[in-house]
Amino acid sequence: MRCVACLDPSNSFANYDEDKLVELDQIYADGFIEYDCVVLRDQLDTFITEAREDSSFLSCCDLGNLAMKMVKTERHTVFPLVYRLIELVLILPVATAMVERAFSAMKIIKTDLRNKMGDEWLSHCMICYIERDIFASIEDCQIIEHYQAMRTRREQIPKTSKSGTFTRRKCFYC
Repeated sequence: MRCVACLDPSNSFANYDEDKLVELDQIYADGFIEYDCVVLRDQLDTFITEAREDSSFLSCCDLGNLAMKMVKTERHTVFPLVYRLIELVLILPVATAMVERAFSAMKIIKTDLRNKMGDEWLSHCMICYIERDIFASIEDCQIIEHYQAMRTRREQIPKTSKSGTFTRRKCFYC
């Protein structure tokens, strides 16, 4: 977080610290190659100098506004590494929240009674739990019919007519 604060545009980038931003660059090693680290220093210095002199950047109060202003002024093409660094910083809270939500779901699903659950089954259960709003919007009969169509089973569930009712006997869940 201290690295992220160095990109804060308030007070004409008062918290700017090139070394901490390059450290952030090294944390995101997949997003940058070694040569990019060298070029990033130059781009950061030049961008910060230009942004401090440009009156349109004075109105930026957060990183989201800074990224939009870079796109409007087409500086995202002039300083692509700086823009990529800002994008990564903006994505970080979302990515962290998603991972924490997944671990929270895993703790709920994989209890002491279910400790021998396989990875594939756990994954399927977690998707159903995390995306429960989507699954709640799907009718039970549609799920049953899809499951039945996956492979032949001993007992076939009766087919539905166009009106949605079962032709032979009514589905247990409907």
